[in-house]
Amino acid sequence: MTTDDEHMTKINIAIIGVGRWGVHLLRNFLAHPQVAVVAVVDPQPERLAAVKQQFNLDANILLTTDWQAIKQVPGLTAVAIATPATTHYALIKDALQQGYHVLAEKPLTLDAEECRELCQLAEYQQLILMVDHTYLFHPAVERGKAVVHAGKLGHLRYGYATRTNLGPVRQDVDALWDLAIHDIAIFNNWLGELPIKAQAKGTVWLQPGEDSPGLADLVWVKLTYPDNFQAYIHLCWSNPDKQRRLGVVGSRGSLIFDEMSPTSPLTLIHGEFNQQGNLFIPVNHTPETLEIEKAEPLQKVCDRFVHCVLENTPSLVSSGWVGRELVEILIALTTSLNQGGVPIKISNGYTN
Repeated sequence: MTTDDEHMTKINIAIIGVGRWGVHLLRNFLAHPQVAVVAVVDPQPERLAAVKQQFNLDANILLTTDWQAIKQVPGLTAVAIATPATTHYALIKDALQQGYHVLAEKPLTLDAEECRELCQLAEYQQLILMVDHTYLFHPAVERGKAVVHAGKLGHLRYGYATRTNLGPVRQDVDALWDLAIHDIAIFNNWLGELPIKAQAKGTVWLQPGEDSPGLADLVWVKLTYPDNFQAYIHLCWSNPDKQRRLGVVGSRGSLIFDEMSPTSPLTLIHGEFNQQGNLFIPVNHTPETLEIEKAEPLQKVCDRFVHCVLENTPSLVSSGWVGRELVEILIALTTSLNQGGVPIKISNGYTN
């Protein structure tokens, strides 16, 4: 909910990176009534020319290949960064030091200590550092969290997720770093807690390394949470069978988030056992399609960022600290992956 004061205020924002995802950030911020896009930065001039034509950008908007050039833009309030993850640390640190609020594409960085440093810097500068974990703003995920927290599944037993497609194949990170963060974020959000143990095994087909195992195309993940709830995640970017499905199973039912469903992305499947002697008889086995708000998740991300900047209040759902927690988990999974799947303990955001 926005206030009257917010309606009277606009923030000036620069979009850094207008590749596959940055274009969508630009589209949403251009449409936001409380945002003025004042600059667009991308190292490839042809991308700048493309978005200028696609969105009929005003001539007053600075289009530049040089990040440093935006520092000459008067009244710049915030930046949205959608560049390769390897560039995040330097860009975000520089932006915060210049006094800009930051919305960063996931992952925050590739290093947990860098994440910590950026979070502390944002707090010191009294600036917003928010990570674009888009799924946490998906109406189905928001409704799903309410269902789980209301106890409708009974005692939570385990979870599973599958995220597969034929591409896009990354050259900078493996399938684990590219894909897993979405499902891990959803599990953490729905459960309201962080995993304490991580395991991962992978297979490399497309990009074997000369002095390293290469980039895993297929990864199997197992996360264990404090109450022994276990989540299993299947990740693959070389599978023509596109799936985007996540489920949480409890003693009284299952909650399924299926983006590929032709009807509804969120289904609560009731069902439990009635024990009769040594027999377990299934009862109350009925599916319930859950209605969800119709909204673009990224639009909600952008709106939340604007609200946080105007109110100078961090986003609890997707703060820099939440981004750091997810990076810590990915690092633990990478350690396990490189060691052939050995369990790696995670304690209070630190791997042991």
